[in-house]
Amino acid sequence: MGIKDILSLLGGLALFLYGMQMMSSGLESAAGNKMKSILERLTSNRIKGVLVGAAITAVIQSSSATTVMVVGFVNSGLMTLNQAVWVIMGANIGTTITGQLIALDMGAIAPVFAIGGVAAIMFVKSEKVHHISGIFAGLGILFMGMDMMGNAMEPLQNSETFLQFMTTFQNPVVGILIGAVFTAIIQSSSASVGILQALAGTGMIPLSSAVYVLFGQNIGTCITAVLASIGTKVNARRTTVIHLMFNIFGSVLFTVICLVTPFVSWMEALTPGNPVSQIANVHTTFNIVTTLILLPFGTYMARVAVKVLPDNKKEEEEEYRLKYIRPFDSTYAIGQAAVSISQVRDEVGRMRDMVAKNINDAYEVLIHYDDKARKKVAEREEYIDYLNRGISEYIVSLMGNEKSFSDSKQLNGFYVVISNLERIGDHAVNLAGYADDLKKWDLKFSENVLEELEIMKKQCLEALDIIKDVQAEQVGFVLNKASAIEQKIDDTRDKYFKKQMQRLKKGKCKPQTGIIFTEILTDFERMGDHVKNIAQQYEEMED
Repeated sequence: MGIKDILSLLGGLALFLYGMQMMSSGLESAAGNKMKSILERLTSNRIKGVLVGAAITAVIQSSSATTVMVVGFVNSGLMTLNQAVWVIMGANIGTTITGQLIALDMGAIAPVFAIGGVAAIMFVKSEKVHHISGIFAGLGILFMGMDMMGNAMEPLQNSETFLQFMTTFQNPVVGILIGAVFTAIIQSSSASVGILQALAGTGMIPLSSAVYVLFGQNIGTCITAVLASIGTKVNARRTTVIHLMFNIFGSVLFTVICLVTPFVSWMEALTPGNPVSQIANVHTTFNIVTTLILLPFGTYMARVAVKVLPDNKKEEEEEYRLKYIRPFDSTYAIGQAAVSISQVRDEVGRMRDMVAKNINDAYEVLIHYDDKARKKVAEREEYIDYLNRGISEYIVSLMGNEKSFSDSKQLNGFYVVISNLERIGDHAVNLAGYADDLKKWDLKFSENVLEELEIMKKQCLEALDIIKDVQAEQVGFVLNKASAIEQKIDDTRDKYFKKQMQRLKKGKCKPQTGIIFTEILTDFERMGDHVKNIAQQYEEMED
């Protein structure tokens, strides 16, 4: 096997992996931002979950991509650990479609898919058609790469050393290790199984040896999800444990079956003289049987994963951190839009809760001054500023990646929302600052003024409650309520300002307290304005 053949093999592998990437990106663009609602509807029970995992993987031809997507969804809270079990099982079934298509010699018509997909992308202006065409073009490129790899390995038929090694290793563990290591290196079980089929098709490896390599390939494909889970929350890492458990159990089970039964002979008898189909059938049987056996025990697998990776209390108690935004690097795009938007939404909700808490605490400091409480307000304001920076930086980093118009509009909208929340937080800190002035000058508000301030505070907190957990179907209703409460705050501010002027004229309050009271009214009024701005932004995000 010369340099030219090696380059041809690597070039074919590059085309294969690029084809998978195109298919993944096409599916992401076509349905990525809808992935959350799709998964919520279709993973309500174990059978649906398995079917969803199989269907998605069959479309994008990569169980690694599906599993990485699941890791991301679990990490962001879009999917529970139990739901992830079923989707992972389905992904292992779906990935066998690639081998079956290779066995059907799809490479012969692969250029038709590639040419048709590229032509549609070039000459049809519809964005939706572009996304779907990308899937078909990717499928064609994938199988063209597969053909290149097969042709590049034909010279190995003349290598006695290679043939002797592939046909004589007796220890199944050796075959499993070969399959696992090779698949871990190229991070694609579909590609490595395709290469194994190409080897078998040229007669260089018998099925009796190939089955153990195949079992190892199922273990090796887990490495992609393991790498993707680094730096994620513990629940996401548990997903990779489940993936490993599934494939290790299946490999051990079928290794025993191959050693104690004529399983290999049965598979050969199904398609005699066709080693490519034989490997595809073993791969399909491996994953379907393993899924059927483990399907009743999915919840137990989730529990085992929890015991293997228990909750980390230190992680939950860590200060100054982004709780929901946990980006992870991956070459697979599918589901990233839904994950990113969900992470930002949850983090924005957390920021809103902190702002509401600071309004309430700052008001309490204003009424009953306490040094510890005053310090707590200042510390929380620093945290709010930290969240504003962290969320902003994350949104900006996402803007560098290609996003659909809808996804970009959502992210831009959240950028405006956190800006308004940060300003509300500043007004809350102003309240605590006025408390410092009252203490410094030894001033107090009258009972009437305190009652008026209490009403203003309640109205502002009510406004913030309106924009809590806003759903797409509620944006019109939320804007109407926010507009109404904002007008109510304005009217109350005007009313109390006039009453304050009357108190000043009658000499019932000191000028200093009158100035501070007026400033407080202005801060509350500005909070209402920012809440209305946020409600308007949510509506624009869903237009």
